Amino acid sequence: MASESRADANGIDLDHSLTVEEKYSLITRNLQEVLGGESIKKIISERPATLYWGSATTGRPHVGYLIPLSKIADFLKAHVEVTILLADLHGFLDNQKAPWELLRQRTRYYEEVIKATLTSIGVPIARLKFVVGTSYQLSEKYTLDVYRLSSMVTEHDAKKAGAEVVKQVASPLLSGLLYPGLQALDEEYLGVDIQFGGVDQRKIFVFAEKYLPALGYKKRAHLMNPMLPGLTGSKMSSSEPDSKIDLLDSAEDIERKVRKSFCEEGNIVDNPVLGFVKNVLLPLSSLKHGGEGRFVVRRPEKFGGDLVFTNAADLESTFAEKKLHPLDLKKGVSDALNELIEPIRAKFSSPELQELINLAYPPVKPKLSEEISRIDFRVGRIVSAEKHPDPDASNLYVEKIDFGEESGPRTVVSGIAKYYSLDDLNGRLVVGVMNLKPAKFKGVESQAMLLAASTADKSKVELLVPPESSDPGDEVFCEGYERNPDAQLNPKHKVWEKASAHLKTDAANSIAHYKEAPLKTKFGPLVAQSLNGAQIS
Repeated sequence: MASESRADANGIDLDHSLTVEEKYSLITRNLQEVLGGESIKKIISERPATLYWGSATTGRPHVGYLIPLSKIADFLKAHVEVTILLADLHGFLDNQKAPWELLRQRTRYYEEVIKATLTSIGVPIARLKFVVGTSYQLSEKYTLDVYRLSSMVTEHDAKKAGAEVVKQVASPLLSGLLYPGLQALDEEYLGVDIQFGGVDQRKIFVFAEKYLPALGYKKRAHLMNPMLPGLTGSKMSSSEPDSKIDLLDSAEDIERKVRKSFCEEGNIVDNPVLGFVKNVLLPLSSLKHGGEGRFVVRRPEKFGGDLVFTNAADLESTFAEKKLHPLDLKKGVSDALNELIEPIRAKFSSPELQELINLAYPPVKPKLSEEISRIDFRVGRIVSAEKHPDPDASNLYVEKIDFGEESGPRTVVSGIAKYYSLDDLNGRLVVGVMNLKPAKFKGVESQAMLLAASTADKSKVELLVPPESSDPGDEVFCEGYERNPDAQLNPKHKVWEKASAHLKTDAANSIAHYKEAPLKTKFGPLVAQSLNGAQIS
């Protein structure tokens, strides 16, 4: 027999009339995966379950947070006691994404923006507990447990556990290897039965299930929500501004980002805009209005008038039949998002919270613009290399290099035959100057130029090497300078000649620099193998 329920103004049940199955259904609905479901059923049959959801206080929270935050409403309805962990120490350990001196301010910012977001989507915050990680993670007992855990965990297991969460590099910092262990220990020190997070946390959850019992602590259950794709189709990330919408973005920024997003007409399989409506806007509408969700697309009468969708299936079929144009869908998404985010923007319009934003995320100084800004440096991988066909060009190689372009590898002619064998080059990561005017060398057109360091007498030449984690097509930028490359450099303006005069490796570590600024990909600096203080050309 269905149970009766009594709810407050936000639709959150206040009594205990729900059955175990009804509570479990609320706890697990719309999740991608559940680990330990039977243990959850046993707990909620005896007492309210306890759960935590944590967020490292790094980049500014984006609309991807709406998925886990809206799920908290289900937990509260099922009488779960919810703790929100503001994981400040985790933010620092993840390759220092949150500098130590900014941690306190960013933690305050996260608490305020999460509370404002929960209120905006109709989730009451009075029954939530907020905990700052360093309030217990610097204690003697916790620290000793970190050391105990480090004596059990191999480097392989730690790196594997953090693969989807901590930025992966060829030579990882120890801090990133500690990260999964700390997240596992949080379950014990927060005294919870369940940890909740995105499906990208799965390897850390499995790590916790393995190692907490080894420390003498109980094994917890784990709940995973689906990850929201970014507007460009990849995972929504604070480190990729165009892939995500900030919870405080202006109405104009939201419209611009949604308008630029990938949304192919009739495509319902690979469509992040449709996915956003399905996974965020419809469920949130249902939550706010206490029942059936509604997604409205407003159109002029001459284009068929407004459309109202109450479920994702109808929306997808209409779009697949090309009865809904991508521009109209995007406009509907922008309108719905702005309605949702406006209360958050209004709360943060106060002078106190505006000051907090500036303290947590100090304005970035404007980048300088010089000749170096106009040059398009990119990472490439040599697919093949062979000797130049002209017998009089014995110093030249002809390489096919993958620069991550849809058009395929570029042909590049390089004068490096004296310094590298052909076997040295195949599969090698290199850095190319992409926007020089193509030039012919002994009848073969070169469509890019490879960057190399060399001694003054050219007795030694070393190709610059990007970090191993780099991929073909990765941009190379110069720290402190804007990156705004020309489509093609005009040879008459001598842009490359003026910039290259200031390109050198430093005197200590062979790191490539323009003046005093390093050249780097998102994974780290470019280096020569051994040439310090050498000219780059």
